[in-house]
Amino acid sequence: MKETDFAWHLTCFLSKYLPGQRNLSANTIASYRDAFKLFLIFCETEKKKKGDRLKLVDISRELVVEYLDWLEEDRCCRISTRNQRLAAFRSFFHYVSSSAPETLLVCQKIFSIPMKKSAPQIMSYFSPEGLRLLLEQPETSTRQGRRDHAILVLLYDCAARVQELADLCVRDVRLENPATVTLRGKGRKTRIVPLTTKTVSILKQYFHEKGWLGKTAALDFPVFMNSRQLKLSRAGIAYILAKHVEAAKRKNEGLVPQITSPHSLRHSKAIHLLRSGVPLIYIRDFLGHVSVTTTEVYAKVDAEEKRKALESAYEVPSQDLVPDWEADKSLMAWLGNLCR
Repeated sequence: MKETDFAWHLTCFLSKYLPGQRNLSANTIASYRDAFKLFLIFCETEKKKKGDRLKLVDISRELVVEYLDWLEEDRCCRISTRNQRLAAFRSFFHYVSSSAPETLLVCQKIFSIPMKKSAPQIMSYFSPEGLRLLLEQPETSTRQGRRDHAILVLLYDCAARVQELADLCVRDVRLENPATVTLRGKGRKTRIVPLTTKTVSILKQYFHEKGWLGKTAALDFPVFMNSRQLKLSRAGIAYILAKHVEAAKRKNEGLVPQITSPHSLRHSKAIHLLRSGVPLIYIRDFLGHVSVTTTEVYAKVDAEEKRKALESAYEVPSQDLVPDWEADKSLMAWLGNLCR
């Protein structure tokens, strides 16, 4: 079959440009790949166009907009997902415009598609009482329960992203003093996070049960594995959290946020550090943010909580206790003579 320019450019973009020149992580490349897989599905199912016959001139601004609307309406994707897919297209056509200048007009039309605005999501986090209730749910008398307990404790104590926890290897955990864990985050950034004494005790017991203490052969093993002894995926960790969140809700629903995810424990750690008086710049480094501006969102959330507390403590005067300004004759006379 004759090779098309779209197929050739897309192959070079995913297999050479992104990993070779941009040095992007495998997860980012997979996200870009999925954006184009869905686009080919859209073209074949909705537009009756074979993906292997597509050319760059066939990909118009209108076609990409229809694809984005299809993602949002037919596949029920969120606006953030829609914008993520559009970002993949922008990156691809930026690459195409530099390698094939004759396609610059087509590329500029894709660049002109705006990102769609959406209402900011409410940050979900646990109160100290809710977190304590959640950590009590795993049945620590069983091996699986002890593993789940260690997952929840480490997610919170290190403020780890779910992918950082899934990628964690035995060699990344230092249990000797000073105890630390090395996390590899987005953009290949690495940070070293200290562990509390309680977390070290839990991990030592978990590692001892696994037989990993002092064993160099286990250094490259994933810290958390499923029943098939394979690395837990992000979906697997989210499932474990959801299971214990439901158990906590059955005991006291008021202490559990309505919407939870593994990121809720990261938010919880940041809020608790802020309320303990830790400066934002230290929280920035702890979370692995590039700029403190990103970390300031937690200060805004905490200020909102303070406002609610002040309002609940302040008694708003009744309307009939507020004096009628029209009854103040001296004020009325002063206002009347003001511009004379």
